Amino acid sequence: MNAPSNNLIPLLDLDGVDRPIHQATGMPNAIYTDPAMLAVEREKVFDPTWACIGFASDVEVKGAVKPIDFMGMPLLLVRDKDEHINVFHNVCSHRGVQLVDQPKVITGMLCCPYHSWTYDLKGALKVTPHIGGMNQHTHDDFDCAKHGLKSVRSHVWMGLVFVNLSGDAPSFESRLQPLMARWDEFFPSRNYDAFVPDLAHGDLTLNIQCNWKLAVENYCEAYHLPWVHPDLNTYSKLEDHYNIEDQDFSGQGSHAYRLSEHEGFVLPRIAEWPAARIENAEYISLFPNVLLGLQADHAFAMVLMPRGQEQVEERLRLFYVDESALSDELLPARTAVLEAWRVVFSEDVGVVEAMQKGRHSAGFTGGAFSPVMDGPTHIFHKWLARQYQNN
Repeated sequence: MNAPSNNLIPLLDLDGVDRPIHQATGMPNAIYTDPAMLAVEREKVFDPTWACIGFASDVEVKGAVKPIDFMGMPLLLVRDKDEHINVFHNVCSHRGVQLVDQPKVITGMLCCPYHSWTYDLKGALKVTPHIGGMNQHTHDDFDCAKHGLKSVRSHVWMGLVFVNLSGDAPSFESRLQPLMARWDEFFPSRNYDAFVPDLAHGDLTLNIQCNWKLAVENYCEAYHLPWVHPDLNTYSKLEDHYNIEDQDFSGQGSHAYRLSEHEGFVLPRIAEWPAARIENAEYISLFPNVLLGLQADHAFAMVLMPRGQEQVEERLRLFYVDESALSDELLPARTAVLEAWRVVFSEDVGVVEAMQKGRHSAGFTGGAFSPVMDGPTHIFHKWLARQYQNN
């Protein structure tokens, strides 16, 4: 394999990552601190695969549009009149003006503020004022059908909107298949789109001063549990956890998920969930930027949006089994779930920000891995090395 063309990451450093875990070193400091790496990673890590840009509910009603700055790439999330979600490059095909600068609901069509070229919500160019001269709105040498908005390959799953910017990744279904196969023991119908988001009381956003990769690394492992999450460790202890390692995702599971018992509430459960595994829960980092949690009585997704080389926005969304869980009667239970996860993710902020500060030290050269406890994090580093080298 060849080193990245930008030469920001020496091949030797990546070879160190690829070694067996007891011999491996972590990624070099530059990939966490060098501002030039953000553009490199969008090209090599995010563009060639399926990355998440937000939630379907960000455009909740027909005609809703939302501009998204995805690592410097202006994108536009649109729910059209048929309720279909589209993603476009947020730029007019004429002279490259950004079309939308804030979320809103459009009753008609998208109109460029520069020369009023107008597009329907499926991206087709419909109106080109004076293109052939004064009051001549067509021209024989200009075909509107060839100049619509540039579509971005996208897929919606479990209320999450994924994009493949390069346009040539394997299908989203094939990308997700290994995880679905793993979770078939809990949810064999795979009906994840039936989960109901708690839009009113199930959101949390954190802005953290660290590189996005450190948020993934921290989520992958349970090793830090006793020291960083002391309350969680009282009912889901370190010894109750196990590692999850796959080629394109990694994480941790618990044999003792007892939040409802700890907080004293009961929520509807996934009917297919095996009774013998009711206290199982799994927490998966779906590379590159989605953190998933699956429990018998709820699920969650956290989307990581890099906002700079040393800043990441974390957006958490809670999902429940069906509409009955969103009743007013169960609001205290849902509030307890949100508060529990707010505490857990807030407790992580200090350590990931401290890791970011440490990446500026010449005394740290990638560190080491526990051969037993750090397998999921090592998997993520190896996945990154493949992305850097192969794309």
